[in-house]
Amino acid sequence: MHRKWLAGLRFAQAAHHLVLKDCIAAVEAATARRDRLEAHIAAALPDWSLAPVVRALQALRGIALITAATLVAELGDITRFANPRQLMAYLGLVPSEHSSGGTRRQGAITKAGNGSARRMLIEAAWSYRFPARISRELLLRQEDLAKPIRDTAWKAQERLCGRYRKLARAGKSPNVATAAIARELAGFVWAIAKQAQPAAA
Repeated sequence: MHRKWLAGLRFAQAAHHLVLKDCIAAVEAATARRDRLEAHIAAALPDWSLAPVVRALQALRGIALITAATLVAELGDITRFANPRQLMAYLGLVPSEHSSGGTRRQGAITKAGNGSARRMLIEAAWSYRFPARISRELLLRQEDLAKPIRDTAWKAQERLCGRYRKLARAGKSPNVATAAIARELAGFVWAIAKQAQPAAA
């Protein structure tokens, strides 16, 4: 009986080890694929007319190469929006509204417009849960950018990190707070795109 129990234990350990190895291999394959795609994007970037906007957007916390390139690919010329509110509405990040007579109620975000770009901004918005700071990685991304762009990115950090804490203290759920941060982040994306947009575009 004891021998059978030991044999069963060894089998379970071996099976767990195989599953773990398979999971590690899957993570490594996905990481390698991500790195290859990122290298391809970086190599193609210099030939793109909107490359300065992609580089400038990376000054923002939570927006690295893939997110910046996806946003610009999905939105095109961000400066075509006359103001940040138009961009927020296009992304479906504005609250829905239910009005009846003199009563006006706001609901969840509309989720209209471009879903891919909206998802990217919401993912980026999660990084504003933490206090404002410039990490080494962010510092490297900002290295060759103009001072006004770096200043706008820092202003975004100060405002959005503080806003997240304020919403959390008010009892808002993390998802609601993050959607609100994503909406305001869209405004900073618009402002930086406006500063970085090539004159000829």
